[in-house]
Amino acid sequence: MGKFYKIWLIFDPRRVFVAQGVFLFLLAVMIHLVLLSTPGYNWLQEAGARAMAAQGAAPAASE
Repeated sequence: MGKFYKIWLIFDPRRVFVAQGVFLFLLAVMIHLVLLSTPGYNWLQEAGARAMAAQGAAPAASE
């Protein structure tokens, strides 16, 4: 463990950190898309359904 710093002599730290950032961003996008494709965790459709229900209830109350 004492010579672990020598790994940076093989790999360029800037490229490693950029690659890690890109990987983590793509992983986060993939996780969000998987969650959006499941009915239990699709927060966009739930918000749209609530907005439509509230919008549909408002004109009925004003008539």
